Amino acid sequence: MSVLDRLWERISSVQPLPPAWVVGVTGLAALLVVLNAGSWRLAGKVITIAHEGGHALVSVLSGRRLEGIRLHADSSGVTYSRGRRRGPGLVLTSSAGYVTPSLLGVGAAALLATRHQSALLWLALLLLAVTFLAVRNAFGALAVLATAAGVFVISYFASAAVQAGFAYLAAWFLLLGGMRPALELTHRRRRSPRSGLSDADLLARLTGVSRHVWVAAFLLVCTVALALGTRLLIP
Repeated sequence: MSVLDRLWERISSVQPLPPAWVVGVTGLAALLVVLNAGSWRLAGKVITIAHEGGHALVSVLSGRRLEGIRLHADSSGVTYSRGRRRGPGLVLTSSAGYVTPSLLGVGAAALLATRHQSALLWLALLLLAVTFLAVRNAFGALAVLATAAGVFVISYFASAAVQAGFAYLAAWFLLLGGMRPALELTHRRRRSPRSGLSDADLLARLTGVSRHVWVAAFLLVCTVALALGTRLLIP
C-alpha cells in the first residue's frame, strides 16, 4: 500500500466516539482559554485566521477579486478584495467574518458526531493551506504556518485518543471563541486597518441598517451555531 493510500485510509476512516468525560473536559478547557485574557491573546489569533478566511472565501464566491489577507500581532486582520464599492457582493463579504468561526465550529461538530475526527484535522490543514496562499504579510504567514504545524503534528503523529481530544477541543474553541469577538462588538467598535470601521459599521454604511442590528445578527448566528454545535457534540 502506497503512502497516499495509507493517508487516504487514515483520513476516511471512522473512529470511535471518545468517552463523555473527554467531551466535557475539552469543552471546559476551550471555555477557559476563551475567557482568560492571557490565553486569548495567543489562541484568539486562530479565530482571526478563520474570520479573515471567511471574508476571503465569500469575496471570491461573490465574484470579487481577492487581493490578500493581512494578520497582525494584536489579533486584528484585514482582507483586501477588489470590485464594486457597493452592492450585494461587498455586503456578503463584509458580513462573513464574524460568523465564520462559529459556522466552522458547527461543521467540525458535525464531522465529530459522525466519528470522522481524522477527516476534520486534515480538512483543517487544507483550509489553512489555502489561507496561507492568500496571506500577504510575514506575521500572518507565520501565524498560519504555526497553526498548521500544530494540526499536522497531531494529525500525523499522535495516537487516536490524542487526535480525538484535540479535535473536540478545536470544535469547542471555534464555537465558543466565535462568540467572543461578536460580544466585544456590543460594547466597543473594533476598528479595521482597512477602513477605520468595524464590519458592523461598514455594513451599516453599505445598507443603511443600524450597526446594532448587524451586531445582533452576528450574535444570533453565533448563538444558534453554539447551540447546534453543542447538541452535536453532546448527543
